[in-house]
Amino acid sequence: MVTFEDLRKIHLLSDLEDSALGRLLPFVQVQIFSRQAVIFKEGQPAEEFYMLLKGKVLLEVTASDNADISLGSVKPGYSFGWSALLPGSSYTSHAFCIEPCEVLTISADKLLDILDDHPAIGYQVMKGIVSVLESRLRRRTEQLLKTLRSHPDIGTLISAPDGDAPAEGA
Repeated sequence: MVTFEDLRKIHLLSDLEDSALGRLLPFVQVQIFSRQAVIFKEGQPAEEFYMLLKGKVLLEVTASDNADISLGSVKPGYSFGWSALLPGSSYTSHAFCIEPCEVLTISADKLLDILDDHPAIGYQVMKGIVSVLESRLRRRTEQLLKTLRSHPDIGTLISAPDGDAPAEGA
């Protein structure tokens, strides 16, 4: 059984008042996953929103038939399966447990209904989502720039002071 204390452990929900948590509580379920369990796959319809209570989840995308790329890990207190917040969407990555996990789930349709019917709750949740996504975008941008700087051809263009870029064909 999910409790108010469980919901308060989730960063996205931690600032909500008891009345708001009370609207969510009846629809949140806990699921237990074993190590290596797949929670969802890339391309699967995004029907659930997930919040990690215990364990660690890895998010990956398929780059080719031979390679998956890790997007990062989810630690307790954080949410994943954001695609569920866009009606009709599919998950853009796959999520699997790298250790046993305890995960809170809520139907995407039910969560969106609550956020639509209670704008104050929707605003608080969406404010939290924007904060998390901004942090992820900043981290991905830093990773991209680091990768570009290490590329032999692109790195020289990026690190050259303005006006000192190598001539074309150099």
